[in-house]
Amino acid sequence: MESSTTSGGRTRREATRQKLYEAAVTLIAEQGFSATTVDEIAERAGVAKGTVYYNFASKSVLFEELLRHGVGLLTASLRQAAEDTAQRGGSKVDALDAMVRAGLVFIERYPSFTQLYVAELWRTNRTWQSTLMVVREQAVAVVEGVLREGVQNGEFSEEIDVQLTASALVGMVLVAALDWQAFQPERSLDDVHAALSRLLQGRVSGPR
Repeated sequence: MESSTTSGGRTRREATRQKLYEAAVTLIAEQGFSATTVDEIAERAGVAKGTVYYNFASKSVLFEELLRHGVGLLTASLRQAAEDTAQRGGSKVDALDAMVRAGLVFIERYPSFTQLYVAELWRTNRTWQSTLMVVREQAVAVVEGVLREGVQNGEFSEEIDVQLTASALVGMVLVAALDWQAFQPERSLDDVHAALSRLLQGRVSGPR
């Protein structure tokens, strides 16, 4: 078991890192990665410039760790939604629906991070590209797991492409949520979730 001193030190460091993540994501979303300086990040976070370098070797390392941290939170929320649904005895469709909502809740809470994450997915010249691909795969893998279980228990067709379907579901939530935040902010989270839920459950066609 950790001593209280060690535990307290880690807690303080985690709190400092969280402030730096929040400062960096806000500034980079506002003015871009290249235009954002370490001095600005330190000032926005309310710490000394040396504190930034104590926690991260460079601005690039800070941003790479920010991506790991943010996508890690998203992955954990998706996994928790699936586990909670299973504990309630819900179906795999219910689990996917719960994950859609969890993704929307995450994006509503961290809109600046989501904008950066989606933008970085399209760039291939960044030093952190490999890290971004790894953390993306971790998030998508949670959805893939639910889909595979659904195929195995007969809830989903064996013909579905699990990998592509999982990517499509994650992409649907990201794009729909960004559109919601940017162009339809008057809509509630419940409204957006209901629309995506209908798509997920195949209830968009009218009576035949």
